[in-house]
Amino acid sequence: MKKVVITLLILIFSTLFCSQNSGEQLDSPKIKQTVDSEKNLIISDKQLDFSKHQVTFIELGADKCIPCKAMKPVMHEIAQEYKDTIQVVFYDVWKTPEYAKKYGVQMIPTQVFIDKNGEEIFRHVGFYAKENIIKMLKDKSIL
Repeated sequence: MKKVVITLLILIFSTLFCSQNSGEQLDSPKIKQTVDSEKNLIISDKQLDFSKHQVTFIELGADKCIPCKAMKPVMHEIAQEYKDTIQVVFYDVWKTPEYAKKYGVQMIPTQVFIDKNGEEIFRHVGFYAKENIIKMLKDKSIL
């Protein structure tokens, strides 16, 4: 019983922490997402093409969410080191909430991995270390 209460408190506090100012962001005009070409990170549907890479790593988070900020270096490293194999995409779901709905996001950050055919192969919620991502991709014979 004690573990359940502690888990619920952690979820409540993390949700409250990550959702600070989210109302302001949802009411603000939608910001068009672009490509961060220096980092090989796609943040626009216009460049999104699942068939060009073995897997697409979609990070659904927010610029002001602390765990989401911790994912930024991981995304950039993977985008650079595996640019021919892995396509990395970031969507700020507070600025563009339609992506949260499209991918069924309930908490952020959420990572969704999609194969060449547009099929989801794996999903993770929370911070996801680079080593664990690489291990998962190797286990699935992608790397």
